[in-house]
Amino acid sequence: MILELKNIEKSFGEKKVLTGVSFKAEGGKAFGLLGRNGAGKTTSIRILMDVFPANSGEVLIDGQPINYNKIGIGYLPEERGLYPKKIIIDQLTYFAELKGMSHKAAVQSIDYWLGRLGMTEYRNKRLDTLSKGNQQKIQLITALAHDPDIVILDEPFSGLDPVNAMLLKDVVKEQIAKGKIVLFSSHQMSYIEEFCDSIAILNNGVVALHGDLHDIKRDYPRDRLVVRTETPDAIKADFGSSCTVMENGDLMIRLGSPSEKKTTMTRLVENYDIDEVKVFEPSLNDIFVEYAGDVAQED
Repeated sequence: MILELKNIEKSFGEKKVLTGVSFKAEGGKAFGLLGRNGAGKTTSIRILMDVFPANSGEVLIDGQPINYNKIGIGYLPEERGLYPKKIIIDQLTYFAELKGMSHKAAVQSIDYWLGRLGMTEYRNKRLDTLSKGNQQKIQLITALAHDPDIVILDEPFSGLDPVNAMLLKDVVKEQIAKGKIVLFSSHQMSYIEEFCDSIAILNNGVVALHGDLHDIKRDYPRDRLVVRTETPDAIKADFGSSCTVMENGDLMIRLGSPSEKKTTMTRLVENYDIDEVKVFEPSLNDIFVEYAGDVAQED
C-alpha cells in the first residue's frame, strides 16, 4: 500500500499554508513528516485525514483517490483529546465504535491493548487519576484499537519515561511489521532517525526535502572525516585549520575534495594512534537545521 499526497494546496482566507505539497509513504515502513512549528505539518495531516479539504491536489492510495470508508486511520495527536473525568473503558469503547467497530469487538480489542500496554488495572478508573505517561498510553489505544491501515503519530514519545518509551517502540515496530503505513511527526530527531526509512521536511508550506533518509545522507559531500584518537593535539598540529574538535571530543578533518579521503585515512592510520576514522555523515538533526529554515508561520 502506498499513500501519496499529490500537489496539495491549502489557503485559509488570504493566507496560503500549503503550496504544492507532495510526498509518498509506503506500507511496512515508517515515514517522518518534519518541519518547524508552523511549517504545515498539522494542516497536511488534517487534509490526509479528511478533517477539511485541500483547495486542490489529491490524497491517493495505490494511485487511486482514498476511500475513507475502506481505509482506516488511527491518529495520536500531540494535543491530547480524551475526557479526564470519564471512565477509561467507556470512552475507549465510544471512540472505537465511532470508527465502525461493534461494541463486542471494541471491548475485546481495548482489553487486548490495555493488557499489552500494562494498563488493565486502570480499565475502570477515571482518566484524570492516571499519570501523564499512562494517559498517553490510553490515548494511543484510541489510535490502534480499530486496527487502522494508516497510523499517524504526532509527538508520540512526549511525556514517556524510558521504560514506556521502549514499550511504545515495540508497538510501533509491530505496526510496521504488519505492513501498515506509520507516519511520524516529531521534533525528536533521534526517534525519527531510528524508525523512519523516508522523510519529508516542510518549510513554510513547501516540501524542502523528500526521499529515502539513507540516500539523502549519502548525497552529502563526503569531504569530511571524523577521527577518534587519544592523541588529538598532534593531529591538530599536523592538519592545522582543517582540523576542528567536535562537541564529543572527536576530531573533524575537512578535506580539499572527496578524492583525498583514502590518502588522508592512510596518513592518519600510519602516523597516529587512531581508534576510529570514518567519513562524516550528517545526522537527521543536521539535515533538519539546514532545510527547515529560519522563518516559521502558524500552522
